Amino acid sequence: MNKVLVTGANGFLGANLTRELYRRGYDVKVMVRPSANLKGIEDIPCEIFYGRIDKEDDVKEAVSGCSIVIHAACITAQWDITFEAYERVNFFATKYIADACLEQKVSRLIFVSTANTIGPGSKSNPGTELNGFTLFHANSGYINSKYLAQQYILEQVVARNLPAIVVNPTFMIGPRDTAPSSGKLILYGLKKKLLFYPPGGKNFVHIQDVCAGIINAIEKGRTGDCYLLAGQNLSYREFFTLLNKVSKESKIMVRIPAFVLKLAGIMASMFHRLTSTSGKLNFTSAYLLCLDNYYTGKKSERELTVRYTPIEEAVGAALGWFEENGYF
Repeated sequence: MNKVLVTGANGFLGANLTRELYRRGYDVKVMVRPSANLKGIEDIPCEIFYGRIDKEDDVKEAVSGCSIVIHAACITAQWDITFEAYERVNFFATKYIADACLEQKVSRLIFVSTANTIGPGSKSNPGTELNGFTLFHANSGYINSKYLAQQYILEQVVARNLPAIVVNPTFMIGPRDTAPSSGKLILYGLKKKLLFYPPGGKNFVHIQDVCAGIINAIEKGRTGDCYLLAGQNLSYREFFTLLNKVSKESKIMVRIPAFVLKLAGIMASMFHRLTSTSGKLNFTSAYLLCLDNYYTGKKSERELTVRYTPIEEAVGAALGWFEENGYF
């Protein structure tokens, strides 16, 4: 089959995606940093290209010989990152990818964006692909840079006939989260007698469903379209209740009032400006934790034939992998 390049293949999504592409019979090439930890893909037969996504010549060499490109590499952290770093890796690297794809005349580019470039909704009226960008005021370098990159891709579809599709995953849960990234939420909820949880909520999706959506988009997606890859909408209380059930733990759960969490975020941001030191909380992260961040994946169900797995199964798969690999 056609050779597929996966950028960021050592990450949570990239590792699972590389595995699923190989399982489906694709010839896979991966682009990773020279210092990347390859634990997630070390058992997958694939061509490995070592290079930096923010270096145009490296990107051109990586894309060479590939007819399909899946661009998943990005900076996702929400704190202690300058906007210049987000811009360099999340925006300019995406520009280099698009330009290389046009130069090499690839047949398909799948750009992995984020659901937050689309305005969220409520449980009764969740966000869809028709919603505009509403989270600029959250002041998230990650979200803002991904939105700019997404817009660039969509502009190039119109201006230069770039054969690109955008996928917008929500909060991914599942195995092989080696860093861990989203799995930090699961690890936070374990082995506690007293658990403090934020007042908001979000959409959770099994990592395997995201992989299926991305691969199905290669053949079934419409050029220039965006597809939310969205599973189940849960408040944080509902999520931790589900985690307790799967892990067979019992604990007292205490809701943090929104104003307390936002005030703590403001103070943490001010402290960072004064001292140049930072922790894992700032106003942006506090604001997002208070948000009803809900979406629907109906379009991807209909057009990409994704069948979304109950999140209880995703949590179980993640827990099993974390325990097997000594994370707790």
